[in-house]
Amino acid sequence: MRRFLLTTAGAVLAVAGAGAGSAETLREALIRAYRSNPTITGARADLRAQDENVPIARASGLPSSNVQGSFTENVRQAGNNIFAPARQVNAQASVAYPIIAFGAVKNSVRAAETRVEAGRANLRGTEANLFTDVVAAYMDVIRDEAVVALNQQNVRALSVNLQASRDRFEVGDLTRTDVAQSEARRALAEGQLRQAEARLIASRENYIRVVGAPAGVLQSPPPLPNLPSDTTTAVSTALDENPLLQAAEKARDATRYDTRVARASRLPRINAQAGGTYYNFLNTLGSASPITAAPQSDYGLTAGFGLSLPIYQGGRPAAQVRQAQAREAQAIEQVTATERGVVSQVRSAYASWVSAQQVIASSEVAVQANRLSLEGVRAENSVGTRTILDILNAEQELLNSQVTLVSARRDAYVAGFALLAAMGRAEADDLNLDDGGPLYNPIANYDRVRRKIGDWGSDPAPEAVATRTVDVAPQTAVVGPNPELGDPALARPPGTDPAALNPGTPPQGAPAGRVGRQSVDTAPTNPAGTPR
Repeated sequence: MRRFLLTTAGAVLAVAGAGAGSAETLREALIRAYRSNPTITGARADLRAQDENVPIARASGLPSSNVQGSFTENVRQAGNNIFAPARQVNAQASVAYPIIAFGAVKNSVRAAETRVEAGRANLRGTEANLFTDVVAAYMDVIRDEAVVALNQQNVRALSVNLQASRDRFEVGDLTRTDVAQSEARRALAEGQLRQAEARLIASRENYIRVVGAPAGVLQSPPPLPNLPSDTTTAVSTALDENPLLQAAEKARDATRYDTRVARASRLPRINAQAGGTYYNFLNTLGSASPITAAPQSDYGLTAGFGLSLPIYQGGRPAAQVRQAQAREAQAIEQVTATERGVVSQVRSAYASWVSAQQVIASSEVAVQANRLSLEGVRAENSVGTRTILDILNAEQELLNSQVTLVSARRDAYVAGFALLAAMGRAEADDLNLDDGGPLYNPIANYDRVRRKIGDWGSDPAPEAVATRTVDVAPQTAVVGPNPELGDPALARPPGTDPAALNPGTPPQGAPAGRVGRQSVDTAPTNPAGTPR
């Protein structure tokens, strides 16, 4: 069932990417971040470093050998030292092989292997967190572009209102108060537009930080498939598949092996040993010496077994055992803390997702009602039953509901994706991102190094993998012409016929206008109700 869900998620993103054209899709942003974000590339390097702990631990159970040599020149002999040669060469070689270590080596290797598994789970968690950041950055840009476009339309509409108010004041149809109200509302709208533009610039810069390239024309994201129907299902799935919880459990298991290693330090060790020595006096052994018959060079060989039996070590082994047990207790508590965090994260994300759905539904009703209200107030103003202030308030209410709607759609999508991430279903393999190239395989490096026993191996000199963004031009708040970003109702001057200004506009009361690349009235949803 899990593989079916993963395939479905990948297929949805693949369909979204297939029709992207020149626009950038969420799938493309995820692939770019997966390939070039320094957080994920650094996490992969850290995991490769953890892989090396396995051959390091195994080395304690393999033979070790060393050679020592020396050359001595007696510059001046003491008068009573008639036996010393003028110079000599000495060499020693030894080989030791641990036979019995009472589990110290075995448990060290198991601890290292378990920590590698924990590192792989942490890498999966890093992927999920990165993808959640990408989705949030992607949706932030879409939302803020729509908000800027809406505020721009509002400023233009208020400018038209202000000019109309001034013209009517000149002919005595309005009072100075009406003109002042229009001026104040337009000035306020200018300030709101500047704030919206600043947020858009910040969102675009954050997109560059996360993805590694500027945001182009962003397509609407695909629906999120297979979202849970209730929190119980979501929590149950997360407890089984959340990578950070799995990493904490593996880290806990590794500390149990550490405790066994600490206990082994109090037990004896048996080694097989072999050695050899060689000396050469270089024909400088004195001829007047009574030992002139001694050879000028010779060698010796030894072989046997060595036993190391600790008797008393000043309390160090007991302290190491207690220390390992304390760290094991800490790891156990860390599992509980991580589990609490996962449960809280899942429930919060689910609540945010459900809440955003409800806000979307109510905002769509509010947008439609405010659009009708604005048209009605404008019509009533034309016959003298409504004031300019009534028009200004109606326009502001429509703008506010539109902003609430695009914000709710962003919040719903981000919360839904965060929910999938907490459930362990938002990783590179889950999203089928392999069409951008092979996915990173952490097992490949582990298999490459785990059996290496050479002392002279190394990898190529490290080079930067992540892309820099220092050369990317500073972002602006420019929003290109896109009829999907605004609302035609906000762009109509007062007293005009909507059909005349927008021949393709549906009749009053019918769905019209799109915000944030989604219809404000009929946003498509997935089977679980998530807006696109």
